[in-house]
Amino acid sequence: MAGDTTGTAASHTYPSPTHAPTSGTTVLAAVLMVIGGAMGIFEGIAALTKDRLFVFTRHYVFEFSLAGWGWVHLILGIVLVLAGCAVFGGALWARFFGVAVAGLGVIANFLWLPYYPLWAMVLIAVNILAVWALCMGMHREAHAGPTG
Repeated sequence: MAGDTTGTAASHTYPSPTHAPTSGTTVLAAVLMVIGGAMGIFEGIAALTKDRLFVFTRHYVFEFSLAGWGWVHLILGIVLVLAGCAVFGGALWARFFGVAVAGLGVIANFLWLPYYPLWAMVLIAVNILAVWALCMGMHREAHAGPTG
């Protein structure tokens, strides 16, 4: 038969509150976090080396030194990669931590817009997609209870 509706109750158990099975959306979120974190690390390294590809704006409200922004992006990128790796394990705390860190990534890259607009917009989109995927993965996995 194409569909087996007589499965056992053990095959349709509720996910554990601390460790749920990962869905495709959660895996997508973890991959986006690792990629976004790696891009943040490269962004931080480029800012720390004072690369010439950054635009220096005058009289910007959130004016930090380029090295200061480099450290912010480097540390945030490392934490984002670690959070993404933890999300692969399916731990509930890692998902909440991932939402928080990706949200901080959105804010940091929004403030980074005057220095490198295209790179910042790409990372804002990646972090927002990671937050969306984490939240949707939690929603879908929470409803994975018995169907019969």
